[in-house]
Amino acid sequence: MASSRSMSTPGSAGKKSGQHKSVKSSSETLMNTKPQKLSRPSDKLNPKTVNPFAATTKNQSAFASVYMTGGLPCRLVHGSVKHKLQWSTPPDELPFDPVLVTLADGLKETVHPYTFVSRVGFQEMLEVDGAQQKVLPILPKITFSIRAALSHKENSVFEGGLDALVQLSDVVGPELNQHLKTILVPVSKRMMDKKYKDRITEVVQRLEQNGGKDSLLILKSKIPTYSSIFT
Repeated sequence: MASSRSMSTPGSAGKKSGQHKSVKSSSETLMNTKPQKLSRPSDKLNPKTVNPFAATTKNQSAFASVYMTGGLPCRLVHGSVKHKLQWSTPPDELPFDPVLVTLADGLKETVHPYTFVSRVGFQEMLEVDGAQQKVLPILPKITFSIRAALSHKENSVFEGGLDALVQLSDVVGPELNQHLKTILVPVSKRMMDKKYKDRITEVVQRLEQNGGKDSLLILKSKIPTYSSIFT
């Protein structure tokens, strides 16, 4: 009987070799291909937030650096309804220089949690008993930082600067008059913006109310269309 043997046709070894190379090439391509980062719908909804796991501090602002290294005696506490600050030392026991000065500098921050910490911390320190006497020695530093916030291109920072300006005016009253010309320069530039016209008017009215009649000439020098609340 003739034994049956499998016969390989010419070129079959070459085909197998070519197939092997093709599979190997595809595997190498997959291994060397970096996965693409898929965008999530939530990425468009969530506000800009600092990455707490970032290992680098390159380009970090002075305020962010102080906060991340524990230089501020307060921390953000996440609540189910709203956030709040937790102070390791009561605000009325803290030196306003440098704590309030640092918080004022943070008013120009645009990233959470720095925005929340700086604005709420600034407000809560100004609410303590005897805040006026503690603020007056550092008033030039505070007004400088508020002007920086009011000059910022981000609308949210400008709005935070307006809030801080009112809070400061409520505390120091007429003592703020000598700084109004400088502070109101960036504010007057926004007066023609319909979005902020009413809000700015309210702020200027508060400045006049707290600053008295002596503030009117200063206010009108920067915002000529303003009408006094005393007339």
